[in-house]
Amino acid sequence: MTPDVWLLLVLGAVVVLAAWSAWTLTRLRRLQARVDRAWTALDTQLQRRAGLAAELARDHAGAVGEERAVRLAAAARRARASHAGEREVAENALGRELRDLPDDLPGVPAALRADLDGTATRIGLARRFYNDAVRDTSALRTRRLPSLLRLHASRPMPRFFDIEDGLRELTSSAAGAGRPRA
Repeated sequence: MTPDVWLLLVLGAVVVLAAWSAWTLTRLRRLQARVDRAWTALDTQLQRRAGLAAELARDHAGAVGEERAVRLAAAARRARASHAGEREVAENALGRELRDLPDDLPGVPAALRADLDGTATRIGLARRFYNDAVRDTSALRTRRLPSLLRLHASRPMPRFFDIEDGLRELTSSAAGAGRPRA
């Protein structure tokens, strides 16, 4: 092969690598935007749940019980104020306080209970969407070539958000409801 053919082959390989890099960077940017949107949705639902819990503790302390209302208000305050790694612990504490509430709370409007239940479901779904986006982003960023070329290396790797949200029980009971019993 002549030097001109080698030069043409090398130039072709460089063009292919540049095109692939541009495509991968675009994909990484889209995945990061997906992670950001999913986090916004999850954070909105978490803040909403903390607000509803604080309202329940403040406006219906008699129905909830004074001691439980104090714990619920403190858990809601910690969930709203926590950042980064401690957020999951605070959200789990708030979730446990809400799950420990009795099903029948006299004096608590049914709309507030329904809003809390709906928010819990939306949190589970938002967490699932967020973790799916994090998984997809991490999978692409940790592949050999993007890692070697340090594509998107200036951005921090997104973290999974794992809390006890009861979504497994919800989805397994819904899936089981459609199946015939043996």
